[in-house]
Amino acid sequence: MQAYIEELKSEAKAENPNFQDFDAKRGEVIFSTKNKGKNDTLLSCQSCHNVDLKTPATNVFTNKTLEPLAPSVNPTRLSDVKEVKKWLKRNFKDVFLREGSAREKGDVLYYLILQ
Repeated sequence: MQAYIEELKSEAKAENPNFQDFDAKRGEVIFSTKNKGKNDTLLSCQSCHNVDLKTPATNVFTNKTLEPLAPSVNPTRLSDVKEVKKWLKRNFKDVFLREGSAREKGDVLYYLILQ
């Protein structure tokens, strides 16, 4: 995961030369911000993953149960970089109708890692 975070830092620096580092607080704001997303639905990342990331959740579109997102209670979360990339891309598109920037992805990852 550290190599992916370093990759995101390089991308963020290329996007904005003033970039310093990712920020978990910004990540929390991104994670909790509601937006008119997929199917014209008002949602945030918390819509599917809950406010408490240490508990199971339910995907609002598929009704499938999602295991806790917090690595502190689910150590397999955030362990597979390929999966992390796939889900960040998909979930940003569902919630914000666009792919997240490198800074946004890094901020969200910093927030999630602390959970």
